Amino acid sequence: MSKLSTPGHSRSALTKTQKFSIAGVATLGAAALAFSLVPGSSDAGTQSVDAAAPVAFKQNVDAQQAVHAGVIKQQGTADKQAKADAAAKAKAEADAAAKKRADEEAAAKKKAEDERKAKEAASRAAARKPVYANNLDGWIRQSLDIMKSKGIPGSYEGLHRNIIRESAGDPNAKNGWDINAINGTPSIGLLQVIQPTFNAYHVEGTSTNIADPVANITAAANYAADRYGSMDNVNSAY
Repeated sequence: MSKLSTPGHSRSALTKTQKFSIAGVATLGAAALAFSLVPGSSDAGTQSVDAAAPVAFKQNVDAQQAVHAGVIKQQGTADKQAKADAAAKAKAEADAAAKKRADEEAAAKKKAEDERKAKEAASRAAARKPVYANNLDGWIRQSLDIMKSKGIPGSYEGLHRNIIRESAGDPNAKNGWDINAINGTPSIGLLQVIQPTFNAYHVEGTSTNIADPVANITAAANYAADRYGSMDNVNSAY
């Protein structure tokens, strides 16, 4: 009776049955906890965390690959543009060089053509312009050509005949004894012309020197044409 009546001990003490019950509950709880950690419907949260990691990693790799691809594409575009610019520059330089060569060739061709035309013109002019001998025959022939261009009549025979009579063909002949010389105007040259007559009948295009052979003959022929119709009609002093 005294042990059972001891205060506090009957309520606080655990019986062996109670201890076994508590241990069983603990064991069941541990088993339940262990079961919750086994893959199944109860570990969806853990699987979500585990699945999210590969997805994030893949997204990061994809982003890096996209950036790398973009850089490569930009480099390719830049390389293509650089090549296109270099090709355009080379073409422009080649075109400029070709144009310069064409211009130089055209200029050289034009110069050569101008020189050829000038030579041909000079040759034609030389062909048209006869060369006269510096002697009596040449003087008479040159005078006849000038007379023909001025419309002054006369022939080679008429000029030659009167020249031989007047001066014997000496362009420096000078009469110092006739009336003209006495009057201060001596007869001079191939056809013995006095200065006033030479001045009055001088033919343009010839020398203004009275002793010049061609100028002397042409002026005398012009005077004879005016006075006698032609030097061919003169057979004595005139």
